[in-house]
Amino acid sequence: MKIIAAIANGPRDPFEIEPCELSAPRAEEVMVRVHACGICHTDLAVKLGHIPVPMPKVLGHEGAGVIEEVGPGVTSFQPGDDVLMSFGSCGECSNCRDGALGYCDQFRAINLFGNRPGGSALRRGGSELGGHFFAQSAFATHAIATTRNIVKVDADLPLELLAPLGCGIQTGMGSVMNVLRPQAGSSIAVFGVGAVGLSAIIAARIVGCSTIVAVDVVPERLRMARELGATHAVSGRADDPVAEIVELTRGGANFSLDTTGVPAAVASSINCLRARGTSAQVAAPPRGTLYAAEASVVVGRGIGIRGVVEGDANPQLFIPRMIGFFRDGRLPLDKFVKTYPLARINEAVDDLESGRVVKPVLTMREIGSTT
Repeated sequence: MKIIAAIANGPRDPFEIEPCELSAPRAEEVMVRVHACGICHTDLAVKLGHIPVPMPKVLGHEGAGVIEEVGPGVTSFQPGDDVLMSFGSCGECSNCRDGALGYCDQFRAINLFGNRPGGSALRRGGSELGGHFFAQSAFATHAIATTRNIVKVDADLPLELLAPLGCGIQTGMGSVMNVLRPQAGSSIAVFGVGAVGLSAIIAARIVGCSTIVAVDVVPERLRMARELGATHAVSGRADDPVAEIVELTRGGANFSLDTTGVPAAVASSINCLRARGTSAQVAAPPRGTLYAAEASVVVGRGIGIRGVVEGDANPQLFIPRMIGFFRDGRLPLDKFVKTYPLARINEAVDDLESGRVVKPVLTMREIGSTT
């Protein structure tokens, strides 16, 4: 069928809105009419070449929509189901069997490179086009996803708000709730309060952290962090943000989370911890980036440093949990989501990169199928 997609042709080129052809779903696949898709920094990292992936390609991995067609043998979903799309996994390796889907042996191949058995479902002008990014490629009016990376949701939910649950919000909340697991009354410092960091702050408030320190260089984001649950805000441009955090937490934070991948910020996220503290690292900076941690700090204080992919979440289990928080008002996505029609994707990207918007979400209802 004919669809409309935003195509990334190269690092310096803007996204181009063009007609494409999408093939029918195969076994264990579904076709989703995309209603909304969040823009994540991973999309931009791939487009800019920080994560080397062949171009041209249709990106987008926080999709939400309604199933239009199911492939052969699919019985757990049916046309008309509202779904959120998340990351893909093979389901066969030891990590998948252990429930650690974010550490699937085929994670890079399935998600970043969009490997799909039998080739891409997308074509442009008769030539194959890179697709199946994170098993979806949702910067488009329609996407092919798998039964492993979609989650059915109630039809009364606002898909344009919930779309980011598939990656960014899941990463922030999951890193706190699934990995760090702070006890009530403990302290946490969150470095970088974009969508992932704000989600971590919300999660920290939900689990009962008594001291929640937000660190960022954008004053407006620090104000939003305070509104969403941070008890303190520290400028990343301060002379000594580590000293401020140590003072605010009366000796150092129990936990920290860095979302930036900036080596100086990562070092601060480790140095601000008290003895036996734990730091989670979730960013995906350019390949070759090295983090420096002083041995006397890490060893002498018994510091734990943990890399985290997708918040250690199983989307089938964690997305419904986040939806519960949304329904009871503890996850106010409307506070930091801003929607843009697909045709304004380049404006949305500019607003994200400049810090004017925390979480841009593209909506496709303004563009119909060209069938």
